[in-house]
Amino acid sequence: MSKKTKSIPVNSFAEFSFYISRTSFQSSGDFKEFEQPHRDDLHLFLLQEKGTTSIEIDFQKYKMEPLSVIYIHPTQVHRLIGFENATISSWAINNENLKPEYLKLLEDITPVKNLSLDEKTFSIIVDTVSLCIEFSERKQEKLYNSLLKDSGNTLVALVVSQYLAQSKPTDNFSRFEFITKSFKSILENNFVTIKSPMNYAKKLNISTPYLNECVKNTTGHSVSYHIQQRIVLEAKRLLYHSDKSVKEIATDLGYEDYPYFSRLFSKVTGITALAFRNKNHD
Repeated sequence: MSKKTKSIPVNSFAEFSFYISRTSFQSSGDFKEFEQPHRDDLHLFLLQEKGTTSIEIDFQKYKMEPLSVIYIHPTQVHRLIGFENATISSWAINNENLKPEYLKLLEDITPVKNLSLDEKTFSIIVDTVSLCIEFSERKQEKLYNSLLKDSGNTLVALVVSQYLAQSKPTDNFSRFEFITKSFKSILENNFVTIKSPMNYAKKLNISTPYLNECVKNTTGHSVSYHIQQRIVLEAKRLLYHSDKSVKEIATDLGYEDYPYFSRLFSKVTGITALAFRNKNHD
């Protein structure tokens, strides 16, 4: 078992507003710094150019094949598991340098799975990555920071466009779907402080029964189900990746009633919080 910490490790890119690289992995020792579970403090994109890469994101494993890309949100905990003759391009950009409309789109599509690209699109993104890498090396440019910011946003736009192309256009959303999307967005930003379906309904200026009807019709599950799932996901992250006690985690997630939190975790997962921790660290 790897050594745990009081909080989930965060890889900081504080010195970068936009970071980009292309790396080939020849042995497992090449990625030691990334094989431990962590978060990044930027929005991260991985483009699989050659070979294969196995990655775990929030307890889900993905195998990335050539001509695929994946986006990882700053809240998501991830680690590299392994690879075979892999060449990966990666880039990361912070909130301040992302165009506001791109930031909103990224929030809306999270979480995502790895996305297969057609050859033409893949070629365009690879060429753009190469150009951006060249830009990143031209530190003598008077508008260097602007150049990095604009090139980073171009790459983000290219990838987000591909995700959007494979999802239903918001213009075609039904009233139920639109409300469900709005609810999920509010939930992501408030799950620690707001636990009641009624309070989410108030934020949306609709009744609680109508919110439940919209969400259940769209997803098959109730508002309470989604609230509980989001809380438990964060609890799992902290149980697995930190050495905080269950009581500390309950407090972090907005529960002063520790026994209630314990019962909720057991109800949603089928096992106790301590059993989950021990099972995943055997």
